Amino acid sequence: MDTASITTAVIRLMTEFAERTALYASDRPPVRYLWTDAFAVCNFLELFLRTGDSHFKDAALRLVDQVHHILGRHRLDDNRHGWISGLNEAEGERHPTAGGLRIGKQYQERAPQQPYDQVLEWERDGQYYHYLTKWMHALNLVARITEKPHYLDWAIELAAAAHAGFVSSSAGNSSKRMFWKMSIDLSRPQVPAMGQHDPLDGLITCLELRSPTSLPGKERSESLRKEISDLTALCRNRSWVTDDPLGLGGLLCEAFRLAQMLPGTDPAFAGPVLLAEIMQDSLDGLSAYEASDSLRIGAERRLAFRELGLAIGLEAARILAGLLPEGLPLPDSKSSVPAISDRLQAYVPLRNEINSFWLDPANRQVSNWLQHREINTVMLATSLAPACFLSLTGKRSSFAA
Repeated sequence: MDTASITTAVIRLMTEFAERTALYASDRPPVRYLWTDAFAVCNFLELFLRTGDSHFKDAALRLVDQVHHILGRHRLDDNRHGWISGLNEAEGERHPTAGGLRIGKQYQERAPQQPYDQVLEWERDGQYYHYLTKWMHALNLVARITEKPHYLDWAIELAAAAHAGFVSSSAGNSSKRMFWKMSIDLSRPQVPAMGQHDPLDGLITCLELRSPTSLPGKERSESLRKEISDLTALCRNRSWVTDDPLGLGGLLCEAFRLAQMLPGTDPAFAGPVLLAEIMQDSLDGLSAYEASDSLRIGAERRLAFRELGLAIGLEAARILAGLLPEGLPLPDSKSSVPAISDRLQAYVPLRNEINSFWLDPANRQVSNWLQHREINTVMLATSLAPACFLSLTGKRSSFAA
């Protein structure tokens, strides 16, 4: 597809999303879901940068406002009311992310006395760390594109709140751990296991939020020092290998975001080593995923948003090579980061294969697509035009498709 055709397709997908989720409706309440909306904000910003049409920038800002006023507050079916941070109305308006943000699941969160049900827990509300980091990234892009620094301040406040809620020291043990899912008010873990990539996602997002900026206002380069220190420790001696396509796409995006920051990172931060580990583990995971032959089965047995997450990451892998300094060694000194990047290029054609498959209208009529229609729609749009999502600043650059 040429650039004009891609832009037209993304406009159509995002217009349908806005209509179905009542972004502008006055006759029905909006339906907000944090992960999907984070990608949607990036897509609206991408369309604004592509077309210059301020309608798309306004859509991004309207969506941010709705997310904060819906997912930053207690549910309508909850006995509690107001901001989930516990702040009063005026302070909550000034600090809408200070208590985190709800996922936006269909059912109320599990109460402390209710037994754990693994299947039902997927449909219950609460907070997910990896959803919060996606929203931090979206707020960072809003701040930089609109040149309104309070959006970045909200992202930093969210990072601090998420860290305080999700990262904990075991009793009698100074070592840290992370919970995978927390209650709406961040007072108790709902799923105590740790997400495989959550520490990495958090570390790179916190580094992004304090990366150099020309935005006016208070100095942010000293922000999140404790959070970055804790997350760096949590990332040590950890394997990131996965054959899950969404996880693989996320890893490749993390590598790309880290590569954009390498020149400005603290010398004490072992960024090149971490980058090499992420890329090597991504390569190992891609090999396992390709061997599974998952892309050869029918649409009714595939989850589009997971594959589209991989497609977004493969675009990051494609353009990663142009950001890499020469001579970065891998941890085992047997190769170099540019060499492993060259090996990743062999998988890049899968991106077009995935996008083409889900652009086929027939494949978007199966139950698996319709059951997850909003997240599928938004991530297809991101995969078609990922430049803004992959950027740390939103500025048009050599990697803008």
